Amino acid sequence: MTQAKNGDKVSVHYTGRFEDGSIFDSTAGEEPLEFTLGQGDLIEGFEEGILTMVVGDKKTITLTPEKAYGMRSEEMVIEVPLEEMPGDFELTVGDELELTDEDDEAVLVVVAELKENSVVLDGNPPLAGETLIFDLELVTVA
Repeated sequence: MTQAKNGDKVSVHYTGRFEDGSIFDSTAGEEPLEFTLGQGDLIEGFEEGILTMVVGDKKTITLTPEKAYGMRSEEMVIEVPLEEMPGDFELTVGDELELTDEDDEAVLVVVAELKENSVVLDGNPPLAGETLIFDLELVTVA
């Protein structure tokens, strides 16, 4: 059987969980995730975990933050005066907003805290700093 390698289009069933066993994402009951290995569309450790698997293989991988979403960075947390925020909607903690950085690139941030005259925005990926465990099953390789 053919081993999965960079450039192959693959489909994978997976369940992602934290170290305490709680599940944060899964394809159970859904279509498998399809992607091309080596294009960098997914986190590094996930793609590395698929390499060399053959169709039907199942395995569990554990990814440190460095191979997943990286470590949390306090530099990605900013406090913005409310008067600098668009006034046409009401903010609540947990809201996701898309801002543009100085290079005109889109940046996704989450409202982390509301203060009397400011809002704290967190640009860290939600799973940053987490060790992630994935149960993988390679469904197809093309």
